Amino acid sequence: MIFRQLFEKKSSTYTYLLADETTLDAILIDPVLDDIEQYVNLLVDFNLTLRYAVDTHVHADHITALGELRKRFGCKTMMGLESSAECVSENFSDQQVIRVGDLSLQVIYTPGHTDDSYSFYVPQLNSVFTGDTLLIRGTGRTDFQNGDSTQQYHSLFEKLLVLPPATRVFPAHDYKGWNESTIAEERRCNPRLQVKSSAEYSELMASLDLPNPAQMDIAVPANQRCGMI
Repeated sequence: MIFRQLFEKKSSTYTYLLADETTLDAILIDPVLDDIEQYVNLLVDFNLTLRYAVDTHVHADHITALGELRKRFGCKTMMGLESSAECVSENFSDQQVIRVGDLSLQVIYTPGHTDDSYSFYVPQLNSVFTGDTLLIRGTGRTDFQNGDSTQQYHSLFEKLLVLPPATRVFPAHDYKGWNESTIAEERRCNPRLQVKSSAEYSELMASLDLPNPAQMDIAVPANQRCGMI
């Protein structure tokens, strides 16, 4: 497997490149338009064929590269079934498997941050790509884009935290310089996961006083068009 974790500084976004070394088929998870030349260079360097570009949800803090990647490479663009983005090639849904060569991305519906939030579990990498649902020592905010803290509690405790403890956690964002974690580590150390009930979690999330993302008014409508602005 070819695996790269790429970082876009302005929005603190992680993009992930996964590829099968045998078939040279590739997928990009949560690509950012501002960093598209970096993706192009990597695909050329490894002689990869980009089969899929996917977003874990409609992001509010950066503009997606889905549309531009499809324009340049003819790849399939995908978002969740609940997404308001009608520009994608295809929608994925809970329990679906996206195959990239011999790699299998198991799709997990994890709403709460937004109503279209998904995660991807990759057994071959012993990893889960959690979007904004589970962050390192945090969780995604639930106060806009049809967010729901009760839904997020169930996504966290009934879908993600039940994965094998050694599963590596790769979020869509980090603001403190963390690259990865594990399910066991987040269960033990993540302050937002020390609650005893969904009601306690909802109270905790309601107490956050967070400003809107700086690019929200631009990013959300642009991402509903796959970033083709």
